[in-house]
Amino acid sequence: MSNLNVFKQPKQFYLIFSIEFWERFGFYGMQAILAVYLVKILGMSESESFILFGAFSALIFGSVAIGGWVGDKVIGTKRTITLGALILTIGYALLGVSASAGNIGGSGLIYVAMGFITMGNGLFKANPSSLLAKVYDKDDNRLDGAFTMYYMAINLGSFFSMLLTPWIANQFGYGMAFSVSAVGLIITVLNFVMCSRMVKGVGSEPDLIAVNKTHYLGVVAATVALSFLCSVLLQNLFYAHAILVVVGIAIVVLYMREAFKISGLERAKMLVAFVLMLQGVVFFVLYFQMPTSLNFFAIHNIEHNILGISVAPEQFQALNPFWIMIASPILAVAYTNLGERFAMPYKFAFGMVLCALSFLVLKFGANFANEDGIMSSNWLVICYAFQSLGELLVSGLGLAMVAQLVPQRMMGFAMGMWFLTSATAAVIAGWVAALTTAPAGLTDANQTLAIYSDVFGKIGYATAGVAVITLLIAPKLTRIIRGESEGQTEAANA
Repeated sequence: MSNLNVFKQPKQFYLIFSIEFWERFGFYGMQAILAVYLVKILGMSESESFILFGAFSALIFGSVAIGGWVGDKVIGTKRTITLGALILTIGYALLGVSASAGNIGGSGLIYVAMGFITMGNGLFKANPSSLLAKVYDKDDNRLDGAFTMYYMAINLGSFFSMLLTPWIANQFGYGMAFSVSAVGLIITVLNFVMCSRMVKGVGSEPDLIAVNKTHYLGVVAATVALSFLCSVLLQNLFYAHAILVVVGIAIVVLYMREAFKISGLERAKMLVAFVLMLQGVVFFVLYFQMPTSLNFFAIHNIEHNILGISVAPEQFQALNPFWIMIASPILAVAYTNLGERFAMPYKFAFGMVLCALSFLVLKFGANFANEDGIMSSNWLVICYAFQSLGELLVSGLGLAMVAQLVPQRMMGFAMGMWFLTSATAAVIAGWVAALTTAPAGLTDANQTLAIYSDVFGKIGYATAGVAVITLLIAPKLTRIIRGESEGQTEAANA
């Protein structure tokens, strides 16, 4: 029934769809070129840029819980969306200014810009989906279709920005490219404010009452202060990593303490969720190679064309949302046909297999490089296809996994823990990507190809080992997940 109503959505849906499209347009456009900008314009080594990018991504994911709490409990979902978009606009504008200043004056400003982007994204990210859920009644059969189309907004925004932003950077400079990201956020704010009547009466509890000016100004002040704190942490990565380690250990300890307070099937399900979260860490380490090591691999060792059409190497990242948009409806049909035979642990395990193949394809393809050390772009197209399918099976199902396995009383905590997997993986991913960097002064493509081939092979084989383990334990995890329904069936038969 939901399929019949997928395009018959309330008008509020299209507003939320558009603001998510433009926000993701700005974010992924920035992400596509940031590491390259750090190297080409600010003079960082590739290794330094990867590690900084990893810490930056970790802070972004770690700040999401703050934005969700502010939207739900403090100033309201809609006000948090607007404030987050404005803070992001400031961050992207500062990136543009740093690019115009170049290596002389931009190196310090870049950290301030990244701090504002961190907090702006944290405020914004969780709230449009929260607002969308509130538009529908619980039994509305359009909800599944709405979130499917909403996920499409994310991929459409990222697809177009990953094509456009690198081209603008090459043609008009990085200052103009980052300004395009800022324009995307300005469109978001204007669109949301002008159409605010469409979502009148929709939102969290604080949305439905007059704004508390003290609370609002407090959130603004805290956001600005935290933005500058993030900029300091990004300049002192030891402390950023130390905070992540301390927070990570504390959250895992709290999670395990809650798990062992209970017993039986409920505890078993929480432990299954923890195992799947560990698999999520592995996936996200690979996912964050796209804007870092895979991006520079395309620069150094991939021919810059697809089907004879010339492309900027950074534009290859647009293959990720392209393949997701192609594969999503196919997987949706497969899920329907396979039903419970394709349980969550098997989806995660198969996702690991695909991610392993994505890097082993490049290891294998290196044998077919030309005499100049340049590989056909077809190998990278295939790599992104496997990686994107793996993303749909792991990242795309992560929150659904948490909702299915974790008790309702711990849902918010567990959702935050899932985002922590991304933050943890981002830091590890920066270190892994740094392994692909060539020694200073080494520019020969055959030599860089040998380095990439070696590291990508090790990543692929290590991931394949994880995939084998996940496939072996998948039947046991599946039996635990299904234990509740099986127990209820036996009780009913008795």
